[in-house]
Amino acid sequence: MKNYKCNVDSLYEHFSSLLGTNEKIAFEIKRFVNLSSYSTFHVGGECPLMLLPTNSESLTLIISYLNEKHIRYLILGNGSNILFDDEGYDGVIVLLGKSFGKIELIDEDVIRAYAGAQLVTVCNTALSESLSGLEFAYGIPGTVGGAVFMNAGAYGGEMKDVVLSVTAIDDNGCLHTYKADELDMGYRHSRFSDSGEVVIYADFKLYKDEKLDIQNRMNDFMTRRKEKQPLSFPSAGSTFKRPEGQFAGKLIQDCGLRGASVGGAQVSEKHCGFIINKGGATSADVKSLIKKVQDTVLSQTGFMLECEVRIIPFRE
Repeated sequence: MKNYKCNVDSLYEHFSSLLGTNEKIAFEIKRFVNLSSYSTFHVGGECPLMLLPTNSESLTLIISYLNEKHIRYLILGNGSNILFDDEGYDGVIVLLGKSFGKIELIDEDVIRAYAGAQLVTVCNTALSESLSGLEFAYGIPGTVGGAVFMNAGAYGGEMKDVVLSVTAIDDNGCLHTYKADELDMGYRHSRFSDSGEVVIYADFKLYKDEKLDIQNRMNDFMTRRKEKQPLSFPSAGSTFKRPEGQFAGKLIQDCGLRGASVGGAQVSEKHCGFIINKGGATSADVKSLIKKVQDTVLSQTGFMLECEVRIIPFRE
């Protein structure tokens, strides 16, 4: 067994003792979890403890305790923008899954979606209500929590265009609701990128439109994704942020890096902005290829490509 810094047995006993003490406290506990199953890259080692809360009360209790005891933790949704280390993660993973997937219409043009809700499901809910504004997100392989956290976007649209407010938990377990102008949303950034707060749900302000027109726009975006992106291989989506006035994929292509590989990691031949797991890639392979691309593009063009994927080390 690895020499984890966190006391796995003590944590397991503590959280196990809480179950059944209150009808509102409910979560699943998993030990020694293979993280490759929780990342769309399909790479990563093991984490000693994973907690899966089923409601906000349980999440609040978990977050409060972990912060009070200064225990390292990571909030995880779909794992679509994450690269775990080959050694794993020395800390606690808090997974917001199906229990946090609730979506509801709270006004005639406002949808509330919880952090674990899949974006594709939120888009289909909006479609069913003849509400437009979220079409750009159709096909983004992530959850609401992650999308708000990084202000996800595509095809000219971003979360900041449709988010009305976000409710989140701070380090002390207190709930806060932030209006759109308090979210500090920029390119692949929000207040949550820095604050450590955990998104619980977001309210999306949309507008009425013809259902057929909404469906056509969704279909168009999905068709474009399938035609241009390497969706048949594991990846974390766009690997690099877009440099100002440029496109990362074009810079990489112009530097002759299409198809470049390290081990099982490869610069996609279909879209150079994606690094894919061609088969059997390790985290080390992916990180080495990211550095190779960055170094080559910098030396040939002067642009330093910033990684869009969150690289999670085994230890801080």
